[in-house]
Amino acid sequence: MVQSTAVLTRVTPATSALFVAAALSSAVMATTSTVAALVAVDVLGPAWGGVPGTAAVVGTGTGALLVTRLTRRFGTPTALRLGYLASSLGAAAGAVAVPLRHVGLLVGAMFLIGVGNAAAQLSRYVAAELVPPRRRGFAIGLIVWAGTVGAVGGPLFLLPTARLAEALGEPALSGAFLISVPAGLLAALVVSGLHTARRPVSSARVPVRTILVSPAGRDGLAVMVAGQVVMAVVMTSVPVQLHLHHHGLDVVGIVLAAHTLGMFALSPVTGRLVDRLGPGPVMALGLGTLFVSTLVAASGDLVPQAVGLFALGYGWNLCFVGGSASLAVGLPEDQRPGVEGSVEAVVWISAAAGTLSSTVVLAAAGWSTLALAAGSLVLVPALLLLGDRLRR
Repeated sequence: MVQSTAVLTRVTPATSALFVAAALSSAVMATTSTVAALVAVDVLGPAWGGVPGTAAVVGTGTGALLVTRLTRRFGTPTALRLGYLASSLGAAAGAVAVPLRHVGLLVGAMFLIGVGNAAAQLSRYVAAELVPPRRRGFAIGLIVWAGTVGAVGGPLFLLPTARLAEALGEPALSGAFLISVPAGLLAALVVSGLHTARRPVSSARVPVRTILVSPAGRDGLAVMVAGQVVMAVVMTSVPVQLHLHHHGLDVVGIVLAAHTLGMFALSPVTGRLVDRLGPGPVMALGLGTLFVSTLVAASGDLVPQAVGLFALGYGWNLCFVGGSASLAVGLPEDQRPGVEGSVEAVVWISAAAGTLSSTVVLAAAGWSTLALAAGSLVLVPALLLLGDRLRR
């Protein structure tokens, strides 16, 4: 935390506001996704554990388009604020859904929480616009690093929030949603005073071929989709697998904390690697790390699984920061907001398919098959990266 404070003192107040709001949103997403999966398993069975998480992922993809449109019309602070308010509303709905064991309402709640997550995800591009091009990798990494505070700390509070809910006479699993209501409101408050220059935006819709024809757009899209899908498939299944093996919330929290530590803690290092080496080598390293991590985690034993999930998290981080930087530095300035929003939507909606199918595959084929199948997905973007590098 001291290191976080030291870094924040060297950035602008606008970047600090983006950092704090993203950290709060990460905490909301991490805790509620875990609890929602457990509720769905208890009510409907293991094969349905991925449904609430899928709703959150679809909400993130849809929210990316919505927040981009609101940014174009009302400006960045208003767009981000509305996204975080949607998250708080979703948390309130989730707090009602858990005691009722109403999975339909829970799915709607997670969708709204996903919209808030979209605001947090898009804020990394806002931060990149606040610095010179040579520093954009670090700026993106800094905002992704905000997830350390929330996504690592959030799962560790699963047990305390459960006890808080029980003290209030509510079911233990509703605690994560209860604490997420004020977290979303605080995130909205923090960005209300945000002051950023209006980003130049082309009035014309950016066609899909603009993304696919440009090496920067094509590579960034492919790598981020692969990283997000692999991570979503494995991470969604982990709480269910541990739950089915009779591990408690304390074990679930520790394993997820190891994973989210890998996802976020080294983000500033990744950003500096991007600024020094360029996005391409960082994306290639990320794909390789993802592949190796799934091999390690496939054993199913608790310790290798935790180690593999940490490595999986950092592989995702390399892909995510590297792919984002590829868009932030390799596209025309007026096209960036539209392309970034579109890519974000594709990334998260693609991950929704993986999230939804993950627990189905887990129930049908087991953990090892699921992990190995997820790891094989990195081969396509790896070949694409190699082809583009050879052509250059």
